[in-house]
Amino acid sequence: MTIGYVDTVVVGSGVAGLTTALTAGHCAVVSKTTLGAGSSRWAQGGIAAAVGDDDEPSLHAADTLRVSGGLGDRAIAELVTGDAPDRMDWLLSLGADFDTAGGGDLKLGREAGHSRRRIIHADGDATGAELMRTLIRAVRRRPDITVLDGFFVADLVMQGNRVVGVHGIDEHGAQRTLLARAVVLATGGIGRVYRHTTNPREVTGDGLAMAARAGAVVRDPEFVQFHPTALATSHDPMPLLTEALRGEGATLVDADGRRYMPDVHPDAELAPRDVVARANWEALRHGPIFLDATMIGAEFPQRFPTVFNYATMVGLDPRTEPLPVSPAQHYHMGGIVADSHGRTSLQGLYAVGECASTGLHGANRLASNSLLEGLVLGARTARAIATAPAAPIDPARCAIPESAVTFTTTEDDEAISRLRTVMWDHAGVAREEAGMRKALGVVGDLRGALQHGAVGRNLAVVATIVLEAALARRESRGAHWRTDHPATQPSGATHTIVHPAPEPRVPVEAALVGVPA
Repeated sequence: MTIGYVDTVVVGSGVAGLTTALTAGHCAVVSKTTLGAGSSRWAQGGIAAAVGDDDEPSLHAADTLRVSGGLGDRAIAELVTGDAPDRMDWLLSLGADFDTAGGGDLKLGREAGHSRRRIIHADGDATGAELMRTLIRAVRRRPDITVLDGFFVADLVMQGNRVVGVHGIDEHGAQRTLLARAVVLATGGIGRVYRHTTNPREVTGDGLAMAARAGAVVRDPEFVQFHPTALATSHDPMPLLTEALRGEGATLVDADGRRYMPDVHPDAELAPRDVVARANWEALRHGPIFLDATMIGAEFPQRFPTVFNYATMVGLDPRTEPLPVSPAQHYHMGGIVADSHGRTSLQGLYAVGECASTGLHGANRLASNSLLEGLVLGARTARAIATAPAAPIDPARCAIPESAVTFTTTEDDEAISRLRTVMWDHAGVAREEAGMRKALGVVGDLRGALQHGAVGRNLAVVATIVLEAALARRESRGAHWRTDHPATQPSGATHTIVHPAPEPRVPVEAALVGVPA
């Protein structure tokens, strides 16, 4: 095992992580697969920003709060939406190639929950891919940013109650510790906790789990967003059918071709995501449901190439036939409590992006606000780190959780499969007490089989946190739907705050070597 030093270590290489790194400089970006892996590159919908002539940040903030189930933080919403236009200018300065309309202005789309057309896209439905291409290229040009691919960060290194680094397994299979004056978790969501998800395989709740093992405060973990329209196939993950399709007129129909969303909500297919996801879940009880986007016609391959490729991959032609759909886990609104500068409850630890709970999303995320959050708060987090005082690190006083000593990258695939299934069945779109208690029992029974796998131990921690918080919230609010408590209670407009007990620690013992260039 080796120990290295770096000023700042950023764990995760999606939009939030790379924005933080580019703004901070003199840092190491650690990715458990390859640079740019994770959910960001899969994003189809786009980036929300009030740049249209009929729009302004205050309207964007109002829409963000309106869908948040009463738990959105107004100050954060106004901050993020207010910075959005400047963030778009920054991306354009880096060479981002966004779709434009006549005259060269940015082409703006509309998605569910938005009162204006303010969604910026690239290549129709490949915004995430273009954004990651832009940020990765910028990172590669920076000699002050070290990239460590294939490094699975398992846990945080503590010196007393301060986070002073990360510990994990590098690309050669060796245990390794990086000590740093600041650690930024930008690890994304929790998608692989669920049997059906649109998230890539590497999204396993790592940041939330390791922060919990260190004792960081967690907020609102029960609020898990389910995208209404994943392509109903046996693929894992499930292909996402962007909300922009509904923004351009696509409709949801049952097996008889009947639209049902107008009977559910005044905004029909453009209702908030939680509303559409629940309606689709209910409709599926009576038979298959479909997204009819045939009105796009012959332009489909050019306007939505990613969706078109997904459909043709399974033998469907969206130009001429509706696509079978189902809800699937998509985003986690809860996470590690972080302020507007990314600061968490633990000194030296910052969190940004989906793994953080900043108050922007509340109980339900507004479409296309996730990439924006990473862009705005990633930059703010980097600036906060630059002004934070540095404290001395003594390797002899550094410690890691006991379970980090014996973990491996070998997983019990059967145990993980059982966990994912029980979470989908009992902590998915619809929840009730008996099912969630059953799920808690199953997760507890699986813990021994999962404990020594780097992924399995994280999935078990995250599943437990989500289930316990969902059981405690005895109402329905935003993306949290309790069939045994279907009403939204006025007294429920408060956050769920979780104070995990830190895991016992053992000293880090290793020789000191430098971080490779």
